[in-house]
Amino acid sequence: MHRYKVREIAQQSGLSEATVDRVLNDRPGVRENTRAEVLQAIADLDKQRAQLRLNGRRFLVDVVMQTPQRFSDAFRAAVEAELPAFAPALLRARFHLWESGSTAQMVEELDRIKGSHGVVLKAQDEPAVAEAVDRLVAAGVPVVTYTTDVPTSARCAYVGIDNHGAGVTAAYLMDQWLGSSRSGVLITLSRTVFRGEGEREVGFRSGLRGTGREVIEVSDSDGIDATNERLVLDALERHPGIEAVYSPGGGNTATVAAFDTLGRRCRVFIGHDLDADNRRLLRDGRISVVLHNDLRADARLAMRVILAQHGALPAEPVRPTPIQVVTPYNVPA
Repeated sequence: MHRYKVREIAQQSGLSEATVDRVLNDRPGVRENTRAEVLQAIADLDKQRAQLRLNGRRFLVDVVMQTPQRFSDAFRAAVEAELPAFAPALLRARFHLWESGSTAQMVEELDRIKGSHGVVLKAQDEPAVAEAVDRLVAAGVPVVTYTTDVPTSARCAYVGIDNHGAGVTAAYLMDQWLGSSRSGVLITLSRTVFRGEGEREVGFRSGLRGTGREVIEVSDSDGIDATNERLVLDALERHPGIEAVYSPGGGNTATVAAFDTLGRRCRVFIGHDLDADNRRLLRDGRISVVLHNDLRADARLAMRVILAQHGALPAEPVRPTPIQVVTPYNVPA
């Protein structure tokens, strides 16, 4: 039995009840465009039902992120821009954002959340964090991980790019640009406990396997410029062959400054995310390309998943966000 009466679908599509019945029961003698009209009518009825479910409902979503401020600022703006799109429901967001800290701090923050309809989370992939997520879910608060996953937890979905694929893409671009040069490559990670960055690094290393290039890693800067500059200066002094950078973890202004301090040339620089720093560096020709995803689309999907968990919207498949390869000549507005 279909979720809508034949009469409802016929009214929505403008077709006869007999025709709708033939389509629903997959009987022969129905043209493809007629079948498409019936399917479109059902999709329209689904949207109308969702609007009725949303009407007047109030939802409070918590965004919890340990991440450099330049990224949290960009994602906060994306969330706030998308909230009105969920009318006639009223969505509000609370933000819990900080740049560096321990796993214990993250767990404490998650355990303090009360009265929430859902959490969008960027956190360390640590057992204690997974347990905190499980406690939220057991209390009826769905959790969506964002940009970096906590896959052993009871989170309902991961939203973000395919991080391994992004790393392989970066390796492909790097090898194409460096060509026959034997330049060494520096990878700058904010912290190794973030699974997303680790997946980018693994993808990058696998993409460069067999090229003979030296790959040097620095990590634990939390993407903070002052710390990152010190780490990069040390790596450059110890490895004179470094002439290229892949930055899954940010802190790119500091990395550029470290090259400048030593008077070293950076032939290729690949970063992630179009935050304010990366827009400026791209425009000024200091980085080569940024691997980016649409933060507003991410925010919209994360909130749709949370509403679907409450039955306010129909469930939809969650697929990795496509990677955009952004040069100075195709920067999104």
